[in-house]
Amino acid sequence: MSGLAVSNVEVRAGEATILSGTGFTAPPGAVTGLIGPNGAGKSTLIGAVVGLRRLSRGTITFDGADLPQMRPAKRAKLVAYVEQSSTTSERLTVRDVVALGRIPFQSTWQSVPTPADERVVETAIDELGVREFAGRLYHSLSGGEQQRVQLARALAQEPQLLLLDEPTSHLDIKAQLLVLDLLRRLTQAGSTVLLAMHDLNLAARFCDHLVVMHGGRVVAEGAPSEVLTPSLLLEVYGVHANIVTLPGSARPLVIYDRAAGTVPAPKSD
Repeated sequence: MSGLAVSNVEVRAGEATILSGTGFTAPPGAVTGLIGPNGAGKSTLIGAVVGLRRLSRGTITFDGADLPQMRPAKRAKLVAYVEQSSTTSERLTVRDVVALGRIPFQSTWQSVPTPADERVVETAIDELGVREFAGRLYHSLSGGEQQRVQLARALAQEPQLLLLDEPTSHLDIKAQLLVLDLLRRLTQAGSTVLLAMHDLNLAARFCDHLVVMHGGRVVAEGAPSEVLTPSLLLEVYGVHANIVTLPGSARPLVIYDRAAGTVPAPKSD
């Protein structure tokens, strides 16, 4: 297994170049965090990997297979995607939405889910803790609840590559930790995970590999302890910060000081 490999990718929107010369790797069986400020190109890059954005140039492969050239039906058996928010006007229950993850594996003449499909759906419902409202209409849920349902739908797809765009943005702290722990367990079972994140300390805590984007390009990648440095945070985010390591942990912790160009606050006695 070679994981996800993105090489020299360019994505354009009209005359504007959104991604230019973008390349990185997401190691197999690992959680890779895609970080960077707003407008860095994270969502566009994930869209390119999942096949929603057309490449002007470059290659994207997973375990050696060319994802952009892959037939959508075949790609859907390999890759699952959870976007930042997803709404629908259809009157679908939570269970209906989670069951959508099984569609790539069902034949065109299949009228009802198989017992195996139903077991996968029920397991996903339990894994994301949405059992208590599984019979409710999806559109009646809060943003955080909908996000958990979409994660359950992706889990029901049993993906080898799972792509997530800000999967914790609508979740409370407990739900964030439970979801990120679940993603770690998925990689231990063999899946490869790529997720865009804003919270650098959550990224440092749960990601095995970080990819830093700025201005439509990848400017750094590696282990969190290698990537998260004061100089990089100043260059990419425009903030002064200190990096510390807590006793008993090899994971870095970012302590923000101030935005670049501002005067330091006076020290208290």
